[in-house]
This record gives sequence, structure tokens and C-alpha cells, in this order.
Amino acid sequence: MAKTQQEYEKMAQSLTYPTQAFIGGKFIDAKSGKTSETVNPATGKVFASFSSCDENDVDEAVKIARKAFDSGVWSKMHPTERKKVLLKYADILESKLEELAVLETLDSGKPIGEVMSTDIPEAVHAIRWHAEFTDKRYGQVSPSGDGAVGLVTKEAVGVVACIMPWNFPIMTTTWKLAPALAEGNSVILKPASQTSLTTLRLAELAAEAGIPEGVLQVLPGSGSVIGKALGLHMGVNAISFTGSTEVGSQLLEYSAKSNLKKISLELGGKSPFVLCDDVKDLNKAVNAALAASFWNTGQNCTANTRIFVPNNRKDEFVELMLKGLEKDWHIGDPMNPANNMGPMISESHFKNVMHYVEKGVSEGCKVATGGHALNIGSGIYVAPTLFVDPKMDSEIITHEIFGPVSCIIGVNSNEEAIKLANDTNYGLQATLFTDNLQNAHIYARQLKAGTVSVNKYCEGDITTPFGGLKMSGFGGQDNAEAAHEQYSELKTIFINLE
Repeated sequence: MAKTQQEYEKMAQSLTYPTQAFIGGKFIDAKSGKTSETVNPATGKVFASFSSCDENDVDEAVKIARKAFDSGVWSKMHPTERKKVLLKYADILESKLEELAVLETLDSGKPIGEVMSTDIPEAVHAIRWHAEFTDKRYGQVSPSGDGAVGLVTKEAVGVVACIMPWNFPIMTTTWKLAPALAEGNSVILKPASQTSLTTLRLAELAAEAGIPEGVLQVLPGSGSVIGKALGLHMGVNAISFTGSTEVGSQLLEYSAKSNLKKISLELGGKSPFVLCDDVKDLNKAVNAALAASFWNTGQNCTANTRIFVPNNRKDEFVELMLKGLEKDWHIGDPMNPANNMGPMISESHFKNVMHYVEKGVSEGCKVATGGHALNIGSGIYVAPTLFVDPKMDSEIITHEIFGPVSCIIGVNSNEEAIKLANDTNYGLQATLFTDNLQNAHIYARQLKAGTVSVNKYCEGDITTPFGGLKMSGFGGQDNAEAAHEQYSELKTIFINLE
């Protein structure tokens, strides 16, 4: 049974959670003794301090991770035994659902109802799915004739660093952690500096589940310091990163300057929503467009912030969007289960989002709703904003805003919509609505995105790979069997029989 805001707030007051780095199976201070503060975005108040690691802590964690990997305590454990540990881990996380949800909301400002219904359950599901896949990975035998046997095997990479974003802390962490551990790697997690606490708690629960000492470690602190140290470290074999395109580019440079470690990047987006002219009932499409624009308060890499609709349906679409926004999308204190939108993650990010909003207004773009900040709580709430028919070279069209800001653009044909949808440097996700099966196949193929969802806004599910094209990333996919390729290497064993 869902709790009330008062009950969640009472839970928040009694929470206990680790705040030190998790290195070598223990929670310890950073070698420098430095700490950083974490702020509740909803109130603007500091509620915890955590260890702030640097290059020296990275060195220590990598040495321990390498020792654990080489020992075989996890990497050589039978896959079925690894599976059992990971399934126990998932059970433990599920039993802590409310505790983790409250901590996530405190740390990130994500609405508690969304974390309870989506983030934690999806995280648990990811661990279970990859756990079950652990002992179902097969190699191949090559068609090399009777004179030889060619075995194509898959081996763990070794020491893997996973660098997470702040917008889906628990969910993104498990997307990476589960397949990396399933493959037998030693994993070093670098949580976003704004949202480190749930990742540290995940490490504590992993140890409780039986993941051996040194196999999983967490280094909180500055991304620019720790990310660079991990990227340049000769002892790190692979990095999986979700975040900005700018930082992704830097990681590629670090790899080139060090040991050519594998780099997998899931980066930014400026995703389109295309409504075809054959759609009769707009209601389902409008509800999807609202979710695509305002889920997670727009702080989402797949947010569909360029909505292309036929000119002759545009006014009706805008009107329905405004009605739906007022009826179903409520912004306020994220600890209140009635709200599904909250604050921006930080004061600096709030200012960045408001820069784009104010730029759009100053350029004369028509504002259907919003266009201003809201005087709620910490003061870093942005009113859900809809622009109509901005110029295609406007920053609100070309730049990733990462806030509750979306644009509706009228078009004269489906072909024009597809052309404009593809007119971006990004290619992460796209949504297509059509009543015509032929159009669904034709236009889904034409849209340049790693994931195209038809007649629903979504990113697929755990069984489908998730990743982008163009400047939205490359080098691997989260979710599905494809996720395991990030954390494994192919090896050929060729045996002569003659």
C-alpha cells in the first residue's frame, strides 16, 4: 500500500546509509580526507556529506579490483554460482524498495511515486534478467572442416569502470552493473557527484548478497577528477559511460592516450516525436507526447522535445496537450506521491534550463504554456513549457535542454516530418504514431535513431538493446544480450587435428 507524504518524510528522517567510499570490501574515507555535500533539490538544504575521492583512491581501487579478478574468486566462479549470488542480490534490493526509493528521492529530487513504481522495480528486474543470462551464454564452433576445431569463446574484460548519470541513478547503475558482474568482471562504479548515496547503499547490499571483496567498489567524488583518472588508468580495461556528449568525447581521448581501453558511450539526445497524417484519434498520441516531454521532469536523454504534427491537426494537438498537462502532470514536492514532476537536479542546472527558456521567449517563440520558473520549495522548479512553431535553427530546437521544455512544430507531410526529425546531430530515440502498418515499417526504418518506438513512447525493455547513433553514442548497448558485449572479449582457440 502506497504511503502518504508524511509517512515518506518520517522514513527519510530515520534513514541510515553509508557515505564513505567502498573500496576493498570496506567503507573508508577518501585518502585525502576530503568530503562533498549532497543537497536535497526539493529543499535546497544539505542533508549529507560523502567522501570525495581522487586519483589516489582510483589507483587503490584498480589494484584491488585487479587482484580480485586475477584471483578468480568471482571471475572463475561457475556461472550458475554467480547467478545465484546475483539473484539473491535482486531479492535483497526488492526487500528494500521503500528505503531505496526515499533515499533516491532525497538525493535526486525524483518523484517518489515514479521511483517506487518504475526505477527500483526496473533495477531489480535488470539484475534478475542478467543473472538468469549468466549461465546461458554460449560460444561457437567455427566451420573449419575436419582438420581443425575453431572455438570462439567469450571472456570477461577484466576491470570495468562504470560512470553513471544523475537522472536515473539506481536504474542506470543496475543496467551496467548487472551484465558486467554476470560476465565475471571486477567493477568500479563512479556515481554522479549529485547522486552518490543510493549507489553506496547498493554496494553495501551487494556485499550482503555475497559478492566477494574487491569485485565491486564505489568511488564518489568529482567526475572530472575520477573520470579522467579512470580513463587514463592503464589497469582499467573498459569504461561504460552514460552522460553528456562532451564528457564522452573526453573519455575517447583518455583511451587513446592510455591503453586503448574499450569505451561504450550512451550520450545526449534531441529526440523527435512524429505524428503521421493518418492518425484518427489523437488522445493516445497526446498522452504519449506528454510522457515523452515531461517524464522525469524532462531530465531524460530520450525526451521527445521536437514534436512534429500535421499543420491541419496542430491546434487540436496543442489544445489536448494543454488539457492533459493540467489534468495529469503535477509539479511540486517530490516526496508527495500525487506529484509526478519535481525540481531540477541543482541550482546550476536550473539556471541552464532557464537560459534556454528565456532565449526561446526573447526570440519571439510562441509559448503555449509555461516559460517561467515556479516559486516552490527550493526555487529551482521550472514550469512545464510548450513552445509552438519555433524556428528550426533556434537553440530550443537544436540543443538538448534536459528540462521540462518541449516544442510542437507543424509540418505539411509525413515526409517533411521525417526529414526534420533526422535533422539533428543526435540519434538516440524516436517515437512514431501511425494507424497505417505500412507507414509504421517505412518511417521507422527511415528515422535515424537507436530505438524507434511505434504508437507508444518508450525505450524498449530489458530484452531490447538501448543505445544511440551519431553523437548519441556508440561502442555498446545497455540492456539485452548486447549489454554483455561491452563487458566481454572474443577469443578464438584454434586446434589442429591433423
